[in-house]
Amino acid sequence: MAARNEFKAKAAIERLHTEGLGTNAGEVIWLKLDLASPRQTKEAAEYILSREQRLDILVNNAANVDKYTQTSDGLSENMTINHLSPFLFTNTLLPLMTTTSRLPDSDVRIVNVSSVTHKYPKNPRFDTIEALNTSFKDSPQVLYGYGKLANILFSKQLQQRLDAEGVPIIVISIHPGAFITDGAHTVIGRWPMSGAILFIFGLLFTPVERSGYNSAFAAASPEVRARAAEYKGAYLMPVGKISEPSADARNPQLALDLWATSEKQVAALGL
Repeated sequence: MAARNEFKAKAAIERLHTEGLGTNAGEVIWLKLDLASPRQTKEAAEYILSREQRLDILVNNAANVDKYTQTSDGLSENMTINHLSPFLFTNTLLPLMTTTSRLPDSDVRIVNVSSVTHKYPKNPRFDTIEALNTSFKDSPQVLYGYGKLANILFSKQLQQRLDAEGVPIIVISIHPGAFITDGAHTVIGRWPMSGAILFIFGLLFTPVERSGYNSAFAAASPEVRARAAEYKGAYLMPVGKISEPSADARNPQLALDLWATSEKQVAALGL
């Protein structure tokens, strides 16, 4: 379980133990992963490579919804957490996942958690490092949607590359649904009349206990492997429904631009 905060991660692992890991379960281990730091992200991936002989499932589930801020490298923190570091983390782990995918009876998948907010940015560009670090004039929702659009474009381009190389990995992007998570409580708690808003949202939104259903379907449902041609590069709405994302999310040039610019930004950091 990758997380930047050891206390919160170990508390979550303890909850899993309390609720039960099921029969024939393994163990859940905390992996220090601070997506605001691409360097530490690379170290975390290399830690896995040094200790594991196979990797079957990777779920990238990052969400920074705050207004525009910069990392210590002067990059958009939102874009670094939501896209750039997951891009680096995934590509660093890809050789191990590729090797695993060629083992007998393997079923390797990469799931990138996106959002319906990917539709918010208008006329998005990913063709320069400057574009990748756009602030969107302090509009957190559009800024967040920009990173979530990147998740879908990255998924589709990665799937295309894997298919071209004959690697049988399935890459899926998803919208998890609308939930009032702990993080959402924190953000909404800053708003005026937050108590009333949280009460109303609690009535309207799906219970948070179901927030992982679509991720779990994409990562582990036998149906996905049985219908691999349909699910490869797909975008799923809850639960397991293949859906059409925005026109920008289906734009192959945007996907190519994003990949090239992401590689350029990673290289500029010496990674």
